[in-house]
Amino acid sequence: MQRLIIALLLALGIATQGSADRARFVELARRGWGYELRTALPSRAFTAPVHINGRDLAGSSLCVVGDLPHPSSLRTLNTFRALIEHTFGKPLTMRHAGRSAEQCGSGRTVILRLYSGLPPNRALTADLAWMNRVHVLGLPKDSYYTATSPAMAQTFFGKRGQGTHIMVKQPAFPRPGALASAFYKSILIEELFQSFTFGMDIMLFDPSAAFETKLQETPVNLHRLSWESRDFMRALVNSNPAGLCFFDIFMLHAVAQAPVDQTIDPEFIAFIDRAYDSLLMQTRDTVAEPRFADLLAPGCAVLPQ
Repeated sequence: MQRLIIALLLALGIATQGSADRARFVELARRGWGYELRTALPSRAFTAPVHINGRDLAGSSLCVVGDLPHPSSLRTLNTFRALIEHTFGKPLTMRHAGRSAEQCGSGRTVILRLYSGLPPNRALTADLAWMNRVHVLGLPKDSYYTATSPAMAQTFFGKRGQGTHIMVKQPAFPRPGALASAFYKSILIEELFQSFTFGMDIMLFDPSAAFETKLQETPVNLHRLSWESRDFMRALVNSNPAGLCFFDIFMLHAVAQAPVDQTIDPEFIAFIDRAYDSLLMQTRDTVAEPRFADLLAPGCAVLPQ
C-alpha cells in the first residue's frame, strides 16, 4: 500500500509539473506571437494588405548577397536550413548571388546580406529600393537607410507580395575568439528564427531568471558602445541565449502544423494548447538529433519534465 501511495504521489507531481510546463509554453507563445500588427509605416504611400503566417516562408530560398559566408556563418546557415526542412517539410535552398540583391531575382526569396566591418548602408538602401520596385512597397523615393544594429530583419508587404530582408554582421577574421564566435552566431540565429516564424521579442526583466526562449532578452543599454567592442559583444551575449531553446523548436513545429490562416490569430494559441502533447513529443525527438546541436543553447534546450 505504501508503494502504491508513493507511486500515486510521484505521478501527481509529474502531472502537476506537466500542467505547469504547458501553461508556461502557451503563455510564452501568446506573448511572442499574439502581437498587435502595425499595418502601416510612416511616409508610406499606401497601406498594403498584410498576412502574417510563419509558414509563408516554407519552401522559399535564401539568397545571400554581400560578403561570402564566413565558415562559422555557413555552418549556422546550413544547420538552420536542415532544421527548417525537418520541421516544415520543405527544403530551404541557398545560393550566393554576388554584391547586389537585384541578382536574387523576384521569386519567393529571403535576402540575407552578410558583411563585416562598417555597415553597408549604401548597399542596404539599394536592396530596399530594388525590393520597393519589385513588390511595390510604397516606400518613399530617394530615401537613405542605415543599419540600427549589427543584425536586423524586416518583412515588407506591397501590392505585389511580400519581401524579407535580413542584414547580419559576421566575423572579419578567419578564427574569431570565443566571445566573438558566440556573439556572431547568436545574432545570425536570432534573425533567421524571427524571420521564419514571425515571432516578436519577449523582454525578460529579471536578469537572474533562466532563458526559456530565443525571443527573450534582458534589456541593456548599448547605445554608446561600438558594435565591435568586447563590451558590446559581452553585453549582448549575456542578455540573450547563445542559440535556440527547447521552446523555440517547439514553436517551429507549432508554426509548421497550425491549421490557421495567420499565426497572430488567437486560434494559433488555442491550437498550441490543444496539440501540446504531440508538439512536445516531436520537439523532444528534434532536440535529440545531433545534427541540430550547433543551433541549441546549452542549458536552454532542456526538456520539460
